[in-house]
Amino acid sequence: MSVVICDTPAGASAHPSPEALLGAWTGSAAFVYCRDLGGRFLAANESFARKFGRPADQIAGKPVAGVVHQDDVKSFARADEAAQRAPHNSAHEQRWLTPQGWRWVDWEESAIFNVEGRIIGVRAVGHDITRRRLAEEQFHKLSSAVEQSPIAIAITDADGHVQYVNGKFTMTTGLTLETILDREIDVLREGHASEQAYQEFRAHVRSGREWRGEIHRQSPEGRLVWESVQVCCLRNPAGEIANLLLLREDITERKGLEGQLRQIQKMEGIGTLAGGIAHDFNNILAVINGYAELCVLNANEPAIIQKSVREIKRAAERATGLVRQILTFSRKAEVRVAPLDLNQHLRDLVKLLAETFPRNITFNFALDDNLPPLLADQNQLQQIVLNLCVNARDAMPGGGTITLSTQRIDGDSMPANMRNRRACACLKVSDTGTGMPPEVRERIFEPFFTTKGVNKGTGLGLAVVYGIVASHEGAIDVESTVGQGSTFRVCLPFADAAVQAPITVKPSEFPGGNESILIVDDEAALRMLLETTFTRKGYTVTTARDGLEAIDVLGRGDKRFDVVLLDLNMPGATGIEVMKVLKATHPESKVLILTGHLTPEVRTEFESLGQRDFVRKPYTLDELGRQIRVLLA
Repeated sequence: MSVVICDTPAGASAHPSPEALLGAWTGSAAFVYCRDLGGRFLAANESFARKFGRPADQIAGKPVAGVVHQDDVKSFARADEAAQRAPHNSAHEQRWLTPQGWRWVDWEESAIFNVEGRIIGVRAVGHDITRRRLAEEQFHKLSSAVEQSPIAIAITDADGHVQYVNGKFTMTTGLTLETILDREIDVLREGHASEQAYQEFRAHVRSGREWRGEIHRQSPEGRLVWESVQVCCLRNPAGEIANLLLLREDITERKGLEGQLRQIQKMEGIGTLAGGIAHDFNNILAVINGYAELCVLNANEPAIIQKSVREIKRAAERATGLVRQILTFSRKAEVRVAPLDLNQHLRDLVKLLAETFPRNITFNFALDDNLPPLLADQNQLQQIVLNLCVNARDAMPGGGTITLSTQRIDGDSMPANMRNRRACACLKVSDTGTGMPPEVRERIFEPFFTTKGVNKGTGLGLAVVYGIVASHEGAIDVESTVGQGSTFRVCLPFADAAVQAPITVKPSEFPGGNESILIVDDEAALRMLLETTFTRKGYTVTTARDGLEAIDVLGRGDKRFDVVLLDLNMPGATGIEVMKVLKATHPESKVLILTGHLTPEVRTEFESLGQRDFVRKPYTLDELGRQIRVLLA
């Protein structure tokens, strides 16, 4: 800024006139003032007077510091000092008091010289930059919030090419922006189960809609990480999609807690089922004991024995179904989503509940017999039905009716979050109980919220149901009127039409063979049954009564075994330990693992040893015999 030289006529005051001080700035739109070296106003133009609400002719002599923000007085003093040093000009920003409040002003100042070259004051030309400063502060806050956010954030262009990642994203993935760009990594692709699922996600986002979901991936340290993912569109002023915003939050701990909650609720449900199962088992045992006694009393009458054995077998098959159901429900097991017959599952579970619930509660069905298969996990579907029925029972202390209905819904009848599907299955569980007031209805899906008395409920049941439905990409809602009952509506997706239900083969006489078999099982009666059966079918059979004996037989190396039937849980040495010896001593042998329940962890360990074939106990001889022929084919 140029230095201004002012001439003071002889006999005039110590300072030139306001017009001489302001010069050409007198009529400027910028607000301009002049001050002396003592920090008092000498003159100001009309723009300054309007901005600061003070008549121009009443400003002279007032201290400038009186309108400067207290926090900016020091910077104002430094500006004064700078104007008195070469090159005698400076630029600075301060907050000044106006009738509208404190405003940020950008000042450009230069020293005023008299004809003798002595500095007599300072001229300042200002512009209001409040909006710019607020925008800068807002931008700084936003950028700090994004960069320091506990949620991993990435911003891509409309086609998914990464333009920014924050520190949390780099920390959780191990990927910097440079690495992503160098390797051309598609950060939106990770976690989607298939290319088809990813393309459906891209189409959803391209349409301008927000996408939410849960994915899992491997962390840089190799552990399994669950993330809640949200992707939404950022639009330019024209309303076009310019960028995509990706938010990823680690929910691994929450998923673990959800699993624990579901397990706790399952164990509560076991108490509800126990009475019905005990009643059914007593009936089954009575049938088995009765017909076995009939066989003993009529040992010389083949017709009676044959009929009795058939009834014993039929009762055993019923017991097998009960055991499998209770094991599936009570134990921790990996989620296996598969096509399921919803109607049949409802009928099976209600058989148990009807034996357990009070006799003054009746069940009604209104089932759509043409309902396609449901895409769900059998174990978790049972939890949904059980918890809703128990909830209905507790709402009818004086008795009533529970109605279970199913139907296919589509179009506008579907929940909003499922409109991307052509249709879905709707399960309704209705009761004629006490109903719920609005304030209770709004909170029923909250964990640990319950209206029951002490020691009569944990408040987990409906929260678990809500979590299961959400994990199946479904929806749940409730309608309730005090004094008239409640209806829970659960909507779940159908199985893909391309997925075929497993084909069941009717039992028949299974084929034999002449190969050698090693049977390893600690149950003597079962071991004897298998030895007798397969010996009669032509096989050469060797048995081991536990894992240690099996290891001894395998270690001798004097026999070759085509097939090994290996029990999982045995004293001495487990099935996994025997399997490791088998891989070392008889790598050519085919192996069938026989177990009543296989946890995901044990399955993974077997699969790491190359084992893929399992048969669940209790099995039929026909099933086992045919599986052996499949292995040897």
